[in-house]
Parts: sequence; C-alpha cells; structure tokens
Amino acid sequence: MTTDPWQLDEFDLAAYLTRIGVAELPPDRRALDELQEAHVRAFTFDNIDVLLETHQGVALPAVQEKFVARGRGGYCFEHTTLFAAALERLGYDVTRRLGRVGDPGLAPRTHAVAIVHLDGQPLLADAGFGMGPLRPIPLEGGAEDEHRGWRYRVRRAEYGWELQRLREAGWELMHTTDELTVRPVDVVMGHHFTSTFPGSHFRSGLMVTKFIEDRHVSLTHQTVTVPAHRASTAPRRRAGRPAPRAGRAAHRGRAPAAARPGRTSVGARVLAGVARLGREALGVVLLATGGLLGRRLVSRVALRSAALGDVPGAVG
Repeated sequence: MTTDPWQLDEFDLAAYLTRIGVAELPPDRRALDELQEAHVRAFTFDNIDVLLETHQGVALPAVQEKFVARGRGGYCFEHTTLFAAALERLGYDVTRRLGRVGDPGLAPRTHAVAIVHLDGQPLLADAGFGMGPLRPIPLEGGAEDEHRGWRYRVRRAEYGWELQRLREAGWELMHTTDELTVRPVDVVMGHHFTSTFPGSHFRSGLMVTKFIEDRHVSLTHQTVTVPAHRASTAPRRRAGRPAPRAGRAAHRGRAPAAARPGRTSVGARVLAGVARLGREALGVVLLATGGLLGRRLVSRVALRSAALGDVPGAVG
C-alpha cells in the first residue's frame, strides 16, 4: 500500500513518456518546456465524463488509466494530477496549487496548476486550462512569454498570481492562483464541486479543445472555433447547422444534408459543425471520446442544454 499521498509510486513514467512522444531527459528548462508542450498537444481538454456522469475521479491511478492507457483527455484536475506526477518522477521540485477562474472575488477554487521550482525560480506550469500556455512562464510580476504566436503574462494581484492572455481586445484574465497548501483531498473536493454542482459550467454544455500544430480547436455544444495562432487574427467560427443523420455524416468526414432549423438537438448541431470543419475537428472529438461520441453523449448534451440553458463556460 502506498504511503505517498500523491501515489507517485503507482505512476508509469515510461508509458507516459511514450504516450506524449518525449524521451526522458535530466531536469532543466529546455526539457521542462518540451514536456509541457508535448503533454498539452497529446491530450484533449474536455468535460465529456462529467457530462456523462461517468467520471472515475482524480486519483492518479484513475487518471493514468484514462490518459496514458486509453489516450483520453479531461479537465484541469486530471491534467495537473498527471503532469505533476511526471515532473516529480523526473526529478523536478513541484508544488501543486489551486486557483480561481474569472473574477477571483467571486469564483471558487476550481482550477489546478503546478509550480515548478527550477534554478531558484518558480515557474507556473499550467497544462490543463484548455487554451493555456504551451510552456511554463516565470511566476513573477510582469513576466511575459510569447511562444508560437500566443502571448501570456503573469501579474501579482490582491488574490494571488494572475495569468492573462492577450486577445484581440487586450489582456484577458484567465485565472488567479493562490499560495495555500494543497493536499490530495483539496483536489478531490475541487473536482467534486466542479463535476456535480448544478450551476457548474462543466455540466451545462460540451467542451473539447486541443492544440493542433499552430492552431487551437475548440468545440462546444454550439460552435466549432479555430483561432489562428496570432493574437491579432480574428478567430474562424463554424457553428453546426441542424441536419438529419448528423452523427453518421460526421464520422464520414463530410457535411450532412441541411434540414429545417429547430428539428435537431444541440448535440446533432455539434456533429454537423464538426463535419463542416472537416477531419481536423473530427479527430479532436474522436480522440477526446475514445471513439465513443454517440447517442449517449449527444443526448446528454442536448438534455443539459435544454434544462440549464446555453451557459457560456470559461475553460478552466
């Protein structure tokens, strides 16, 4: 029986590195950057198991089986659990922290990150935000980082460390990380609230995101969005149109025939949008679901959207 509260002795480092396609290297900044980008690109950010109410929890063995063994994805508590375990097994000095997405004066602690202490400098390693940094950023006031066209900065504020992303309209607050000690039970509690509270945006609609080369694909129950990698470039949005037989057409990679509005579920419109975008978005969906995107997910998305309304959800 493990005595480590984070269950690191149950982590299969070799299998993880094989899954993300990275060789084991001594801990340094270059290797750390490579690890985070490989992790973010290998796994989707999604809330599929939360929507289906089939989530197996955020303990390391469950997350490892889902991500490493099955190639699935998940949300921040899972990503950080896995990424932090890999970093520690590789010899990095890691501290886990929780944060608040959006207004820190109102938002609960529903985000998880890792802080890596390397060569005397703390680095914010956020591998589970959906559209977060592809590599760690120094945890110091005014630090900025631009990588592959995406630009982020860190600010010290009243409630902790703010991570901001440059958008077309200026800097946008993503989340605020505090400095309270985090134990495994804190991650479990954050996950429990996020995945079960009726007002949680993770329960109100589908979210699937993934970095693909120099683009970022984001799929919700209403739209498919592919922003270009430059902050000054407007995003390209393709909302799905209602259509019959959407699921089958989407799996074949072509757009389904059009139908009269209002005759299909929100889930069917998602599939139609994916089909219109083509194989790129379809691949993201299939990777996120493990090939299980079918009636159960579509029905659950439509049911929750109808019951709770179309609630815009921050990716956290």
